[in-house]
Amino acid sequence: MQLDVNDLAVRDLYQWMTRLITPRPIAWVSTVSIDGVANLAPFSFFNGVGANPPTLMFCPANRRDGSPKDTLANIRRTGHFVVNLVTESLTASMNQTAAELDPDDDEFVIADVEKMESTWVASPRVADAAAALECELHSVVTLGTGPGGANLVIGRILGIHVDDRVVADDGFPDPALLDTIGRMGGNGYVRTTDRFEVKRPAPKR
Repeated sequence: MQLDVNDLAVRDLYQWMTRLITPRPIAWVSTVSIDGVANLAPFSFFNGVGANPPTLMFCPANRRDGSPKDTLANIRRTGHFVVNLVTESLTASMNQTAAELDPDDDEFVIADVEKMESTWVASPRVADAAAALECELHSVVTLGTGPGGANLVIGRILGIHVDDRVVADDGFPDPALLDTIGRMGGNGYVRTTDRFEVKRPAPKR
């Protein structure tokens, strides 16, 4: 089977991409509006970019009417956000915050998620998250316009919060204790409890 993406509707192309690009980590992004209303929403087009400088990215698509989602609108206006990691125990709460709500609705309240004051930015963070990365906006790249139009948000990480309970003896997070989940296609998710290791090739001398 071969597919020419120019022949596909945006919704169909989204299905193809999300069912092939798997598993995807989930950025549970918390922001605050200029009026002080907190927002919390999950995005699975998300990943780290590099450590020098410490940078990450996620991609909020436009709403069905072509307008930007509250997360993107808040980030553009305030210049900051927090990426909270989603562990299995938070799956139901995360899923609740995926609904499209009015800008005046606080997803923390609606999904009964406890918020906590951040250290480096004004956006709140998820109190029960095993880890959270506070970020300032580096740039927004508009990749598409209209319904489903993609926007690439690049953030510089200012500080990291990690629950001591997920830190291993070597001083770094232990994947077995962190227990993050990943997004598959459709309504599917994946646990990260089944892992294996592969040694990297030795460097050439």
